[in-house]
Amino acid sequence: MQVLGDSAYASGDMLATLDARKWEPVLKPWPLRPAVEGGFTLDDFIHDPVAGTLTCPAGLTRGVSAKGKVTFGAACAGCPLRQRCTTAERGRKVTLGEHHQLQRQHRERATDPDFQAVYRRHRPMVERSIAWLTRGARRVPYRGVAKNDAWLHHRAAGLNLRRLLNLGLTVQDGTWAIA
Repeated sequence: MQVLGDSAYASGDMLATLDARKWEPVLKPWPLRPAVEGGFTLDDFIHDPVAGTLTCPAGLTRGVSAKGKVTFGAACAGCPLRQRCTTAERGRKVTLGEHHQLQRQHRERATDPDFQAVYRRHRPMVERSIAWLTRGARRVPYRGVAKNDAWLHHRAAGLNLRRLLNLGLTVQDGTWAIA
């Protein structure tokens, strides 16, 4: 099963949940921000989860602490790639999140042309459907869960019917059909 959504759903926790259920995430990955504009991102560092190490683009390897912290420190002082890596006087520090490896794999998978084709084909419709659902109704109109639940179901049914009519839903010999 595929789960489609934008980057708001591509958190490490969500990817871990989907992975545990064996569902394929078709989610736009969170963008990586380099420490220096135009410089190296976290994916330019080589992470070895088995050995518990992180290797910088210059080839320097450091261990990852139990909290996911890596400090390259004084080794950055004479590094020829420093300008593209960090502006910190004490050298580059990296923090790996709990689901770092899963997010890294997801970013790599998102570069696959098949992934991008599926995402481009379906994502606009998902976002458009959410926009239709919330247009003029950013807040629920009633007090109480039951009334708002009924309202939401009716609104979704109406939007689905409108969409089907736009796709060419007709009645032919007493049977519904999409032309």
